[in-house]
Amino acid sequence: MIRILHTSDWHLGKRLERFPRHEEQVAVLEEILEIADREMADLIVVAGDLFDTFNPPAESQELFYRLLKKMAKNGKRPVVAIAGNHDMAERIDAPDPLAKECGIIFAGSPLTDSGLYNLGEEFTISRSEPGFIEIQLPGKEPVRILLTPYVSELRLHRELEGENKDQELRDWLQEHWKRLSDKYCDSSGINILLTHLLFMNEGEEAPEEPEDERSINHIGGAPAIYTSAIPENIQYTALGHLHRYQFVRSNPSPVVYSGSPLPYSFSEAGQTKQAILVDLESGARASIRAIPLKSGRRLERKRFEEYEAALSWLEQNPDTLVELTIVSDNFLSGLHRRTLNEVHKGIVSIIPEVRHSENDGMSSPEMRVVQSDMNILFSEYFMSRKGQAPGPELQELFREVLSGTDENEAAGNIFSEQ
Repeated sequence: MIRILHTSDWHLGKRLERFPRHEEQVAVLEEILEIADREMADLIVVAGDLFDTFNPPAESQELFYRLLKKMAKNGKRPVVAIAGNHDMAERIDAPDPLAKECGIIFAGSPLTDSGLYNLGEEFTISRSEPGFIEIQLPGKEPVRILLTPYVSELRLHRELEGENKDQELRDWLQEHWKRLSDKYCDSSGINILLTHLLFMNEGEEAPEEPEDERSINHIGGAPAIYTSAIPENIQYTALGHLHRYQFVRSNPSPVVYSGSPLPYSFSEAGQTKQAILVDLESGARASIRAIPLKSGRRLERKRFEEYEAALSWLEQNPDTLVELTIVSDNFLSGLHRRTLNEVHKGIVSIIPEVRHSENDGMSSPEMRVVQSDMNILFSEYFMSRKGQAPGPELQELFREVLSGTDENEAAGNIFSEQ
């Protein structure tokens, strides 16, 4: 039996508005490492979006390589990591020769060839060609991995010339996977597909991508791929891209998104993040177990009808990151905003929702602002930002600017700034 730990979408270097997440990422990767050690995982796979940007901060790169080396136990346990749509393929491929000395195998592009490799008594890459490796662990069945990092025309280094480029790419992937699986993936070993793509069952709606995720189907990118393209002899498909743990399908073989280890947008508020353990034997169905992750701050979307209720909740939940909506009869004052931010240091945004009747002519909070005196709103806004009232000269300057500005535009600008 082979035990695989499946994780993805680390997005190292990601921030939530002005809030860095680095310390949370350190904690959750250490937790994943602890799970891998405790559960005696034979192999770790990381299914893309290793970093959040093509040019991640130095501290994120240092964390990435340091934790992967720990996960690989200095070469005793193979770790396979592929690029996602947030990653620069060349950055992921570049350290591969040195990384293999530590037991880490990188694939940045869909046709990366890792080559044969022997790490002494620990493990070997016994067979390899572009998009495929076979790992041989001592005393274990061989593990065959179809490696497909995020795919685009650029990363394939070829031009898709047909009228339906989406279908052309789907056809290329299906033929590529079938050829490799027919050649290497018989019933004498473990056969998995590791990829970073948007998968769906043909005829169903595509799964919803994370709220702030860069769509994988942008111009020149990858379309949704149908699960029918997965070869029949693949026992488990380890996916990255979607941030919620989910099965795209269960039969005939599981196709699974491990999800991100931390919630990265408020659309993920309330989700339980997981590390996935997969037990596999040749010719047998995969056994899957999700281990909940406890590290990181909770994300909460909270809506309150009363200002005092919001204050009370914030005081009782200091370790969260919050998107806060407050309903009131009047626009939220600068003093109220400042008090909220003093009570709780994790407020990412405050959304004022002003009550109005169907007949008052106000269709949005922005329009409701116009009913208030602009000079008062300016003073409140200045107070919330600077902690003191604007002086007479600044107030006079604002009145002059206001006299030459459309009042609706001024109101909208102040509302958006807050």
